[in-house]
Amino acid sequence: MKKLLTQTMVLVIALAIGVSTFAQSPTTATRQRRTSADAAQPAASDQKIATDAVTPIDQGDKSKDKSKAPDAAAADAPTSRTDQASDEAAIVQNYNNFFTTYQLGPEDVISVTVFGQDRYSKSGIKIPPSGRVSLALIPDGIFVSGKTVDQVAELIKKRYDEYIIDPQVSVSLDQAGSYRYSVIGDVTQPGIRLMTRRLSVSEAIAEAGGVLQTGDKKKVFVLRKQKTGNLAPIPVNISAIYKGQAPDSLYLLPGDQVVVPGNSFKKWQTALSTFLPVLSFARLFTGGF
Repeated sequence: MKKLLTQTMVLVIALAIGVSTFAQSPTTATRQRRTSADAAQPAASDQKIATDAVTPIDQGDKSKDKSKAPDAAAADAPTSRTDQASDEAAIVQNYNNFFTTYQLGPEDVISVTVFGQDRYSKSGIKIPPSGRVSLALIPDGIFVSGKTVDQVAELIKKRYDEYIIDPQVSVSLDQAGSYRYSVIGDVTQPGIRLMTRRLSVSEAIAEAGGVLQTGDKKKVFVLRKQKTGNLAPIPVNISAIYKGQAPDSLYLLPGDQVVVPGNSFKKWQTALSTFLPVLSFARLFTGGF
């Protein structure tokens, strides 16, 4: 009897423990739902983080590309056009200043054009040493030396006004032959040259072949004739111009002389060439040494 009672109590306790354990443990379906839900939540979270991390950067880059690229191109375009226009204006001004202020002289070649009157026009007129050229309706000629092409055109217009109603006259310089300058000193090809265009000092030296090794680029000067007839020196530091430290802004006038003096190397070379003949002569009396 006691044995039966004991077995009954053990069975009741075992059943109670089993029911309690079954009540506390989740079912397989519950565990699967919880597992899938937990797995989906981090994935969604990771996706949100990735979207938040990528989207602002991409949008920022796209907005930056769309906003800055056209602005940069638009800003650069006017700047480059302005620079190009200023460069062209400077070059045209330099050459126009030369030809509009050019004073005609012997050996220059000009052309006279009368609009609508071809028989009174004439081209290829070479100015003689007298400075006087002959034209149609002006048999005694007109004196042109020392005058610009615009001044000559005005003189011809006044003379033609007696024969033609409101004549439109233009004079052009076809070939410059009276302007001359010279480059002397330590250059490759010293001499006198024609000035057919506006020249700076550095360009004139380049036309003469450049400065020799014995030339002093820092002490170059230009001799220019003054109203008194005296020559006045104008210093030009060619070395600084070549290095970009000074502007090449001095332009030559007709009759200018560019002088390139010698440097210390030339002085030593000159002294040595003077001393060597003396030394050779002395060896004749000393029997050699």
